[in-house]
Amino acid sequence: MLELKNIEVMYQNVIYVLKGVSLSVDEGEIVALLGANGAGKTTTLKAISGLLKTEQGDVTRGRIEFMGKKIDHMSPEGIVKMGIVQVMEGQRLFKHLSVDENLRLGAYVRGNRGEVAKDLDMVFNYFPKLKELRNRTSGYLSGGERQMLVVGRALMAHPKFMLLDEPSLGLAPFLVKEIFEILKRINADEGTSILLVEQNAFAALSLAQRGYVMEDGKIVLDGLAQELRENEDIKEFYFGLSSIGQRKSYKGVKHYRRRKRWLA
Repeated sequence: MLELKNIEVMYQNVIYVLKGVSLSVDEGEIVALLGANGAGKTTTLKAISGLLKTEQGDVTRGRIEFMGKKIDHMSPEGIVKMGIVQVMEGQRLFKHLSVDENLRLGAYVRGNRGEVAKDLDMVFNYFPKLKELRNRTSGYLSGGERQMLVVGRALMAHPKFMLLDEPSLGLAPFLVKEIFEILKRINADEGTSILLVEQNAFAALSLAQRGYVMEDGKIVLDGLAQELRENEDIKEFYFGLSSIGQRKSYKGVKHYRRRKRWLA
């Protein structure tokens, strides 16, 4: 459904960020993209959604295809109309607007405005809390409520494909579990494909069918989610566990060089 073929990305024609990234997501699939801060995960999402242009970035080599059509130089609004919606990191809302108004803005690019009420009911089915808060000013919501709202707003666009950037960021563990369970339901019920960027590797690999690990603008590891959960390097660098299951200190990890097989 989505395929990145050896893409390179530069900012301002100077800063070289993505260095030959290739990945794919099949129809109805959830795929996790893991990596530390600065690895290039968010840039990858913005390359897909067309938002690189807002930051003077550009895909300088390679191709991005969605359902067989090249999209890497399309406008962001054109990409949304094709069915790709990005949920940005940081729960970005129109904080002065109500929950209801934020949700309705998610349907802005659609032509069938008459179905908005029906779609609101669909969102409230996944997020009953939002129905209780529909008249609340969004700026007064809790972190978990804001995350529900940004995902709900994305659903109002009827996406075929969702790009999720750090949906667990800043949330308590029980809220992370709740949000990820809802994402699993959305994927199953609506058939929405998901590319999930996360630093919470345990949660991401529990939700996804496959995963990729990114480091320094490159894909260094990929495989089935179960295989990645059992990978010793993943356990060490993302779960903080040694090969015998003991938790390790992260102090040394900052200076530890990845084993050569990561780049094989």
